[in-house]
Amino acid sequence: MKKVISIIAAAALVSCSSAVICAGAAEQDTNVLVTISDGKSSSPVLVQKEVKVTDIDSDGKLTVNDALYIAHEENFTGGAAAGFSSSEKAGYTGLSLNKLWGIENGGSYGFYVDNTYAMSLSDEVKDGSSVYAFVYSDTTGYSDSYSWFNVNTADAKQGDELDLTLSRQAYDANWTPITVPVDGAVITINGKATEFKTDANGKVKVKLDEAGEDILISAASDSVILVPPVLVADVAANAEVTTTAAETTAAETTSETTAETTTAVTTTEAPAETTTVTTSATQVSVSAVSTSPATGDSRGVGMTVFFLTMAGCAALTLGKKNEK
Repeated sequence: MKKVISIIAAAALVSCSSAVICAGAAEQDTNVLVTISDGKSSSPVLVQKEVKVTDIDSDGKLTVNDALYIAHEENFTGGAAAGFSSSEKAGYTGLSLNKLWGIENGGSYGFYVDNTYAMSLSDEVKDGSSVYAFVYSDTTGYSDSYSWFNVNTADAKQGDELDLTLSRQAYDANWTPITVPVDGAVITINGKATEFKTDANGKVKVKLDEAGEDILISAASDSVILVPPVLVADVAANAEVTTTAAETTAAETTSETTAETTTAVTTTEAPAETTTVTTSATQVSVSAVSTSPATGDSRGVGMTVFFLTMAGCAALTLGKKNEK
């Protein structure tokens, strides 16, 4: 009987130890991606920055508050003490945000976990979660609309097309959160507007012409204030696309050079001129062929005057002979 009790006690001890070890490992391995928008910039000031979350506030769980505190501590000038603040407020459940990325505006902030609205900073996060916190740019009507793509990351090759869907958070007549597509939004790549626009269903095909790592794909709209959506893509170089682009550039350069050469080689020949000198008795015609001499060349003019003078004299002589 004693042996049985000993075995059970040992098993229980091992089980408890394992639970403690697993809990510690879970906390150490909890990494989340944090994105922050300051409400002023067209792109987020912090984009999918990975942080290892620990229980900073010692509340016994890993939360949005922990993730944002650590993100500021590691990325904001002056750390969390300068850029982040949270506290409990009367009438609110959990922690509220007082300062985000150094901005204090009376509590006009929003934060989402995995594209779902978080009720407070006390909401829990897990390994692989995405946390997005933002400052409202419209602090009176709160018309800023949180938006997101159907994917947060992508691995692709240069020349590939991504099939994306852009959605945003909205509210019905009863202020119940609903998801709606974003129509007519312009896609931006690394902050530059592109020709790609979302349709009525929020769908768009985005061609990746440039290769590179951490390429930021976002969107902007003229009809609604969007909290900038984020998609980070790693685009591998494609030799075929690069070669085609080089050939196209070479062909365009050759075409332009040929056109310039053709224009430069064009010449103009002046037509032959006929000068007529008339006297009372005889009419003499002299043809002066001009090859458009260069500026300052007076030989052609001198020869013309000489022939005209000789012709005039001959005409006068003949006239006098006829009179006699």
